[in-house]
Amino acid sequence: MTIVVKFFGSLREEIGKSEVKLTAEQPLTVAQVWAQACDEAPLHHHIWTAVNMTYVDQNTLVQDGDEVAFFPPVTGGSDEN
Repeated sequence: MTIVVKFFGSLREEIGKSEVKLTAEQPLTVAQVWAQACDEAPLHHHIWTAVNMTYVDQNTLVQDGDEVAFFPPVTGGSDEN
């Protein structure tokens, strides 16, 4: 099976890549996809994850052809009113 993995925002800069294609023999969880794509780096709870543009948790199973996206926490805005 083939999975497309995308990284956004500061994660893309930290990891040094914006997209990776993984192959696997069986379905993987989102956490396992992260581990394979990021050289076994731990997936922190503050990182948002989505499969096929739907937010999911780290235990969600990923299937053949799915697109998995990882996002840093969203911050920003202004204190000015």
